[in-house]
Amino acid sequence: MGEDGQAGQEKTQRGVQSVDVAGRFLQALAEARAPLSAAELATVVGIAPAQAHPYLVSLTRQGWIKRDHLDDRFEPGPLALQLARMRLELDPGLHAAVPLVAELTARTGCSVAVSVPGPQGPTIVRYERGNAPLHVNLHVGTVMSLATTATGRMYCACVDQAHWVPLFDALPARPPRAAFLAELDEVRSRGIARSIDIPSPGVSSLCVPVRDAVGALRLLLTAIGPTANIDTTWRGELARALQATAAKIADSLRAEG
Repeated sequence: MGEDGQAGQEKTQRGVQSVDVAGRFLQALAEARAPLSAAELATVVGIAPAQAHPYLVSLTRQGWIKRDHLDDRFEPGPLALQLARMRLELDPGLHAAVPLVAELTARTGCSVAVSVPGPQGPTIVRYERGNAPLHVNLHVGTVMSLATTATGRMYCACVDQAHWVPLFDALPARPPRAAFLAELDEVRSRGIARSIDIPSPGVSSLCVPVRDAVGALRLLLTAIGPTANIDTTWRGELARALQATAAKIADSLRAEG
């Protein structure tokens, strides 16, 4: 390509500076993983608070962020959440999982949570409610406990320690590291994790992973039900159904890959 062509390409790729700056506010919120004040956002972005104000007004007006009037902090707004949900729905793994998980719930009567590896741990992105009412507060966006849930232990068993050790060490109450590592070895050996009456009495669960063609963890499937009704045996009917569903999703990922 000649110099004129290169210059033309660079010109078409030049962005709008104010949009780039606004994007830095969104990036600051994403990296903080917590609401931030106007002053904190301005500091992270690297501009004066007075300069930050117009950006915050516009981002709020458009729905990218919203301000909590009680503590005056900013967090992701409805438009940002809509786009995040759209991105998840377009993910091949979740796209393949949705009908299969609905079928699994209908067949077993259990609630089924689909989680993805997130910056704070395994995070629910789909939740199919089963027949039995559960006294647990699970919904899209819930981050599952690393130490006390089957989902959390399976996540830790499947990803590099660098992803979960800082989160584990920050837990206010946690088991000894050596005991937890031994438990993760058992989870890897079985290929399935189980929680009985923990963290919620009367509620138990089984969890299996979904891996892509290169073996990376893509999803976690967790079947949840009342302890009195759910089959939590390692090779029981529910465990086999859960593993079969995970295998079908993994096959879809390999076919698309």
